Amino acid sequence: MKLVIASDIHGSATWCSRLLEVIEAEQPDMIVLLGDLLYHGPRNPLPDGYAPAEVAAMLNRYADRIIAVRGNCDSEVDQMILDFPCMGDYSILVDGAKRLFFTHGHVYQPDNLPKLPQGSAFIYGHTHVRRNDLYQGIHLVNPGSIALPKDDVRGYALYENGTFELRDL
Repeated sequence: MKLVIASDIHGSATWCSRLLEVIEAEQPDMIVLLGDLLYHGPRNPLPDGYAPAEVAAMLNRYADRIIAVRGNCDSEVDQMILDFPCMGDYSILVDGAKRLFFTHGHVYQPDNLPKLPQGSAFIYGHTHVRRNDLYQGIHLVNPGSIALPKDDVRGYALYENGTFELRDL
């Protein structure tokens, strides 16, 4: 199974377009979006190319391959223009014996992990800072933000053959 995992697009058509280039090049089985898709939020500056309706149209072209969760900046009005579900606080995907728990990170987070079996992966966004390490037998992965990174790296994660790799856009 091959996944491209991204978070915190925040309505940036500029950076969403770059993400779609990655998707076309990687040809993943699924695209995982970890929330904060369309709105920039009141605490964030406007990202480059802020155009939420354009981002929705770009993502809708891939609706049949998207798994998405709700971020703290996402709302029911966003769901009205997206052709894939995005209002769940989490989603779970099983790859062989490995459980992949996807969430935004504002409800469940490394300091408030759900009950997961050893060897699972907890994949989240929200902090806009990348992470890829083990904590108490759980793999913690954060792809960072493609639009408003706090660590100056616009990135995503690639999951393939049971491993995670952080990549730059």
